[in-house]
Amino acid sequence: MKVQDYIQSRTKLAGKSIQNTISLLEADATIPFISRYRKEATGNLDETEIEKISQLLSTFKELETRKNAILKSIKEQEALTEALADKINKATTLAEVEDLYLPYKKKRKTKADTAREAGLEPLAKMLMAQNSPNIERSAQQFISGTIKSKSEAFVGAGHIIAEWINENTYVRNSLRRLYTQKALLSTKWVKKEEEHLEAPKFTQFEKWEEPLKRIPSHRFLAIYRAEKLGIIKLKVEVDKFDALAIIEKAVIKNKGFSGVKYLKNAAEDAFTRLLKKSFATEFLNDAKEKADEDAIAVFASNLEQLLMEAPLGSKRILAIDPGFRSGCKIVCLDEQGNLLYNEAIFPHPPQKKIDAASAKIKSLVNAYKIQAIAIGNGTAARETEQFIKNVYLPKEVLVFTVNEAGASVYSASKIAREEFPNYDVTVRGAVSIGRRLSDPLAELVKIDPKAIGVGQYQHEVDQTKLKEKLDVVVKRCVNKIGVNLNTASKELLSYVSGIGPGLAQNILDYRKENKRFTSRKELLKVPRLGEKAFEQSAGFLRIKNAKNPLDNSAVHPESYFVVEKMAKNNALKPEELIGNTEVLEKIKPEDYISENIGLLSLKDILGELKKPGADPRAKKKAFSFDPSIKTIADLKPGMKLPGIVNNITNFGCFVDIGIKESGLIHISKLANEFISDVNSVVKLNQELEVTVLSVDEEKKRVQLSLID
Repeated sequence: MKVQDYIQSRTKLAGKSIQNTISLLEADATIPFISRYRKEATGNLDETEIEKISQLLSTFKELETRKNAILKSIKEQEALTEALADKINKATTLAEVEDLYLPYKKKRKTKADTAREAGLEPLAKMLMAQNSPNIERSAQQFISGTIKSKSEAFVGAGHIIAEWINENTYVRNSLRRLYTQKALLSTKWVKKEEEHLEAPKFTQFEKWEEPLKRIPSHRFLAIYRAEKLGIIKLKVEVDKFDALAIIEKAVIKNKGFSGVKYLKNAAEDAFTRLLKKSFATEFLNDAKEKADEDAIAVFASNLEQLLMEAPLGSKRILAIDPGFRSGCKIVCLDEQGNLLYNEAIFPHPPQKKIDAASAKIKSLVNAYKIQAIAIGNGTAARETEQFIKNVYLPKEVLVFTVNEAGASVYSASKIAREEFPNYDVTVRGAVSIGRRLSDPLAELVKIDPKAIGVGQYQHEVDQTKLKEKLDVVVKRCVNKIGVNLNTASKELLSYVSGIGPGLAQNILDYRKENKRFTSRKELLKVPRLGEKAFEQSAGFLRIKNAKNPLDNSAVHPESYFVVEKMAKNNALKPEELIGNTEVLEKIKPEDYISENIGLLSLKDILGELKKPGADPRAKKKAFSFDPSIKTIADLKPGMKLPGIVNNITNFGCFVDIGIKESGLIHISKLANEFISDVNSVVKLNQELEVTVLSVDEEKKRVQLSLID
């Protein structure tokens, strides 16, 4: 099977687009680069489609590697026929390939092997042939050695037949269809609530049964976690009679044969001893893999929305990491996020030095020309917000609550220690909060995405796949926005197409030695940054006040020639064309098509020239919670409150309403009509007005609704 056919059958994308994309990927082009700058080759595929091709290309290569290993193994056993090789080569899934390999797979000594050693294989063949006039008499000749009776002979022959059934690809494929349609997942409680701290979370699964094909990913992962903790046992089964009917239909060809009962015994043995466990494991693994994919997709979607959150931009910020007993750590940052000042204030009990804290805030706002205040949304956040709003400050100083998830992880990290070697974790955490307000993406790339807390059952999913997917998301966001080459951190540069940590460090070293980059071409002077890395990265790097103004745009250097031609045709210099909407509107992209550049790229260039270096993110707006709601005890059913979506799952979304506990809007309460995708209604960090449905103070649970 050709890789193009394999991918096309799973994506329905055009063959030419797939082939060209594969060629680019094989030439080490990155997904962001291909998506943005090779649209003609791919047929305008987006990043998600290119990523899918990349994943399927890897899966295909793994499948081919496994096929070759199996073919080699069977050939070494001198058992490879042309027909078998053809079947293996045409197989499109790993399950098919493994089924074909099963009879030749090296395994521990089985009951069937013992029966063969006792000379019972001819009897097994007689039973399978189903044409012996008197199978009981035929069995008599096999009584010798370790076989003391006819019944022992039939049992041994049955073990051989059971192994043949287990290795029969028709039977396995038929049973696989049965499991796909009718497998049930059931649970059984094995630990009492008092025997495990986490047991109360899983009481609903004390006795649970559900079709495996219908179980949503979040419920499967909850059950999977409960089993991993030893709280429940789970099983995946099909109706035994349905399974035996399939096997007997495949095995029994002569219902009048006197040995039918022995074939039925062998069929039951094959299912209960061999096939049942094998398929339970296979389908449990498949269900886990699918649940992982769904959960990782939710995490990835949430992360992308968080990374693309609206930035406040280059402002002078006073950031506060709030607290009660230990006080509120405050830092002042300049427009570039550099630390100017830090101190602790104590506006809350037990110290409650409100006057001194108010005076300090006023003094710092004036001294450092503060334009905005960022308050972390952790402990004492609401009280700190109220305190700040009671301080008499200039109206132009806006106050924001900032999601501080992962800030403590950053503050104790190697990155933070390198940035602020002379400051403790409290100062670093406050700096992170302030920088998140200025540019969420630039700060969040310094934190392991798993620590940001926007997923569901993230510790239960395949950690390698989770990391790979989240890395792809971060790269997508970084390259969509673009990176300032003269101010970006090593972590941010590392995610730029074609760069990576090594080259990012080399760029920083060059920047430190030469003060700043004045052109994109100067990148080629960076040690180990060659033509390939330049091609992949240049279009995503921005240089403000560069010698060539196009260096601060998404126009790739390889296309500067066409901009120069457009400018010349309109009697302008290239810099006079940038932002000149009146002239740009008149330019027909069709007039500039050549073998070096196509229509799709030309349209992108014209769009970029109209708004060079435009940030695709929205603008940051101030937001306030209901000041009368401070704890869960203040909530009453029927209340309407402002809130911000802070996590999205497959079963609903969680909303920050300004108290410690986030409220849940179940998917059924998002709209009056049926909703299958939560993201079709809400987005992360979206501002909502919610209605309180119910409050459980004891369990700290709040149910909300978007339905009026």
